[in-house]
Amino acid sequence: MTYTSGDQASGPTRRTTLAGLVGGAGALVTAGCTPSGVSPAQARTPSPTASASAAASGPTPGAMTLFKDPGFNFNGLLALGGSGYGAAEVGEVLTAVNAINKAGLSAQTYTETFKKLGDQLMEAPQGSKPGAQTTRFRALRAAQYYGQALFFVLGSDDPGSEEQLYKAGRGAWDKFCELCDPVPVTANIPYGKTPLPVWFFRPDESSERRPTVILTNGSDGQNVDMWTYGVQAALERGWNALVYDGPGQGQLLFVDQVVFTPRWETVVTPLVDWLAARSDVDTGKIALTGLSMGGNLAPRAAAFESRIAALVAMPGCLAPWLGFPAELREILTPDKEETNNIWNKEVVPELPPPVAATLQKRIEPFSVPAMLDAREGKMFTDFYTPAKLIESLDITNVVGRIKMPTLVLDYDYEQFYPGQPRQMFDKLTAPKGYVKLTTATGAQLHCSPMAPQQHCEVVFDWLQETLSGN
Repeated sequence: MTYTSGDQASGPTRRTTLAGLVGGAGALVTAGCTPSGVSPAQARTPSPTASASAAASGPTPGAMTLFKDPGFNFNGLLALGGSGYGAAEVGEVLTAVNAINKAGLSAQTYTETFKKLGDQLMEAPQGSKPGAQTTRFRALRAAQYYGQALFFVLGSDDPGSEEQLYKAGRGAWDKFCELCDPVPVTANIPYGKTPLPVWFFRPDESSERRPTVILTNGSDGQNVDMWTYGVQAALERGWNALVYDGPGQGQLLFVDQVVFTPRWETVVTPLVDWLAARSDVDTGKIALTGLSMGGNLAPRAAAFESRIAALVAMPGCLAPWLGFPAELREILTPDKEETNNIWNKEVVPELPPPVAATLQKRIEPFSVPAMLDAREGKMFTDFYTPAKLIESLDITNVVGRIKMPTLVLDYDYEQFYPGQPRQMFDKLTAPKGYVKLTTATGAQLHCSPMAPQQHCEVVFDWLQETLSGN
């Protein structure tokens, strides 16, 4: 985009060009979704026609509709999908959905309803004294529901409760872990000035050396998501599983205020060091997975950490910046002052509150000032700095360094990174595989929210086959 004075522009003005961010692209920012029936190329340049097509076709292509808004619907499906691994209860989720729709769908009603559900589960059930297993899985479900509330809290009436809400979810997760048998080993692994909290799950307490998977979360996932997308599946197959919070995630973001780093190998290498020192880890069979934006972080780490024996990108993501609408990306210019002037004077005043809240959510893992402003109900004023950080996560030119066998997952109707999984696969020079999970089995959409068990079957069958000869 060429930025010129509106008075002198011969073509569309900045205001009319950026209007797409409030219109068609606004829907994409809010949902992170490619509208049904619209190609990835069209989705990157949304139009009123595309937006209308999305509305006519429903918020979730080929899937059940819990909420009319695509963003809320996607998160609701994630919660529902967690039920297969005990991280949700179908009846609880659907009852919450009905209550939210009855009250009127909004960030406030969503946050309020799921937080209340989490609070209820952390209390003893009526009419009986709960046993350890009951308490354990109630805590796991509570962690899920607190995570659901946390995702939308910045758009609620109380954005300042974000850290407190995170801690409630973390408390539920820790309670669940305390009641596991065996209890996962916990540690704080050195990383810069802020250690990485880890949870090391084992099938038993023997010293048998076992294959181990390091599970990498994305830009807004919580520990409970790693249970759904790997821990239980690993344990069932006799594997160890390591869950961790990296910069921009969990404790490091919401409490320690550490944002993402483009050098994710500096995060994974200390984890591998820690695992390699254990007597119950087969150091020749350490696998690394990355979920959501972790499909960018894990490959970056694997390109520089040779002790990783196998890699899975879920999905493959070369450039997270391309997951943002073109209208938003075009705000970024080489000049910080110019960029922030455009942002503050021409974009922010035009943003509807729901779009503003979602932008606050998507930017906070990359900017502590943006997160703190959002907690005070204010829009961040420095767009340039977090945008440049997100842009720096591009791994297009490092994928060729990956040497270990790599599986790249893709999904029908991939919302955030359409086309990128296949591009990553094509750039890989290591032994590689590509699997697309499809609508035919209900595994469509980013990370297959309705089919995490199917998702884990694909991943762990490939890992077991790949590492069987190592």
